[in-house]
Formats: sequence, structure tokens, C-alpha cells
Amino acid sequence: MTKVKLKTRKTSTFVYIEHKGAYREIPYENYMEKVFSWSKEKKVRPGFKPMAIFYDDPEKIAPENCKSEIGITIKGKPQSDENIKVKEIPITEVATIKHKGSAEDYPATYKALDDWILKNGYEVTGPFIEIYTKKPKNIGGKTILFSEIQAPIKKK
Repeated sequence: MTKVKLKTRKTSTFVYIEHKGAYREIPYENYMEKVFSWSKEKKVRPGFKPMAIFYDDPEKIAPENCKSEIGITIKGKPQSDENIKVKEIPITEVATIKHKGSAEDYPATYKALDDWILKNGYEVTGPFIEIYTKKPKNIGGKTILFSEIQAPIKKK
């Protein structure tokens, strides 16, 4: 497990598709194809790293009711439409941890981040963000995911 770091997340414009349902059933490739096509159509420059914002704790909320947003950051200020939404993510302090492992390993990574936040006198102030730093790889028959998990925080 990698260590937790603090950093300032800069303001960014996020284009995304809203998803309601189990996080493990999110059709990432489908959503990414749609947001990249949309950004090309709108003539805005996309960021290189897909990301997701997770609003609910799947251990506390029924999977079918979990809300998330899947998309990319962009350069530009296009308008939302019925399928693709646009919003500003404000500057904020975040605690970050890197994840390299299967989807089944995510709970342990999130727990390590949560434990660090509590131990160091912080509290979470918003939804968790996952930034996908590399394409998933198949290693030994398992899909390995590479991401940076960010938790917006403030001192208690």
C-alpha cells in the first residue's frame, strides 16, 4: 500500500455522465467514448486522465442507489446537454492515495485513506474522486486497475 499525501487540487472543468447504480457495473468504456466524442464535437481539449466522482458509500447505501459521475476534465467552457453535464470542480485540499490492484482491493485502499484522515485530525468534506492514471492491465487472469483516490479534507 502506498502512503497518503496531501495536495491542493486545482480548479477544473469536468464533463461527465451521471450514473446511478452499483459502482462495479459502471460501463466506463462506453461513458469514456461518449465524453471524448462530445468534447471533440464541442471543440474543447480533453484532459488525458479519466475520472469518477463517487457520492455514496456502497457499504452504507444500497448499490442500486449509489450515485457517481464518470468523465474527464477539459479546457474550455461548453454548455451541458441532455446527456453530458459540465461543472466546475473548485480548488480544494485533498488527501490522496494510489491504488494498484483489482476492484476487489479497493475497500482496503479506501480504508487506509480513511484511517489516515482520522488519525491525522482531518475530516472528509466532499465526495471521493478516482483519477485513472493508466489503462487497466490483465495480469495473471485478473484485471489490475491504476488510480489515485482523492478525498477532499479539512482540519477538524
